[in-house]
Amino acid sequence: MKKERVVVKIGSSSLTNQQGSLSREKLKQYADEIIRLRQAGNEVILISSGAVAAGFYDLGYPSRPVTTAGKQAAAAVGQSQLMQAYNEEFSRVNIACGQLLLTRENFANHSQYQNAHSTITELLHRQVLPIINENDSIAVDELTFGDNDMLSALVAGLVHADTLLILTDINGIYDKNPYEDPEAKKYHFIPSITNDLMEQAGESSSSVGTGGMRSKLKAAGTAIRLGTRVFVGRLGSGHRLEDVLSGKGDGTYIGVPGGDVVNNKKQWIGLHSVIAGAVVVDEGAAKALLRSGKSLLPAGIVEVQGHFSAGNVVDVYDQKDQLLGRGQVNMSAKELQAVKGKSSAEAASFTLTSKSEVIHRDNWITTVRER
Repeated sequence: MKKERVVVKIGSSSLTNQQGSLSREKLKQYADEIIRLRQAGNEVILISSGAVAAGFYDLGYPSRPVTTAGKQAAAAVGQSQLMQAYNEEFSRVNIACGQLLLTRENFANHSQYQNAHSTITELLHRQVLPIINENDSIAVDELTFGDNDMLSALVAGLVHADTLLILTDINGIYDKNPYEDPEAKKYHFIPSITNDLMEQAGESSSSVGTGGMRSKLKAAGTAIRLGTRVFVGRLGSGHRLEDVLSGKGDGTYIGVPGGDVVNNKKQWIGLHSVIAGAVVVDEGAAKALLRSGKSLLPAGIVEVQGHFSAGNVVDVYDQKDQLLGRGQVNMSAKELQAVKGKSSAEAASFTLTSKSEVIHRDNWITTVRER
């Protein structure tokens, strides 16, 4: 079997007991499977929920807290306990663990995004197991990933993983809620994520997890767009993660191996960057961007919106108000106001940059949709 770079995401419901607290027995089961994956020559990055579950009992809560302050306090206590549990399991076979706690802000900041990639890459090079979780103790709503499903998809894209395994307490994606409808049918393979699938998907059936099937489908859609195939399912009795990689898992496979890989710069522009403004382009520029693989030049710009600097990311619209994509600009809004509609030769005397392109093709990503 081909050796792969694999991101394994384990949800809270897969790591907890009936009381909702961390189960060392379950954690050991997953650790053993990851050990087998590594011993077979695969590279593994672990995305693990479970910090709140590990910490709430020591704070005196009878069950998982529901307030933001309670969950963040439980995560602060539980994260170290979660890592201690993993360290104890992996140290049995001399595997060192490296912890990364991330927020959306780390992805939005281009330098931090690059540093996260460099750190994970170095850990893998040194045979260390990266264990990643959202920084639940300090993240605020607007800076969260929503749940670790999306975090796992974004990390899979960041490290150009071959496969993302989203492990949960249900064996795949169904056309209806299998807990409510005994006639619900499971999808064994889904080539792509459609609107119909999203509408069918429900929320989490677990009191300890935050990500339901809709969350998992959304994350899977992101991962396959970035070139990573996805498995959503459970690790049943007698099953091995190696079985999952070989297509024999108890769940649903989404996407196909060998998808187009999106480089990190374009991932950052398309998914993580803060949009600083917008430009509107004429029909010729729109065709050049979408059909001819060209860069955006001053001559094609008809309107500049917002106040932005060179190096910022802006949305690009056509004159019908359709979003074509976004890109990193080489000129400020003030400069663009002065050069819009001009030829590159005419524009040169009005700008501080020696670059003729407003947005170079290498710093552009297409995302066609209505505003």
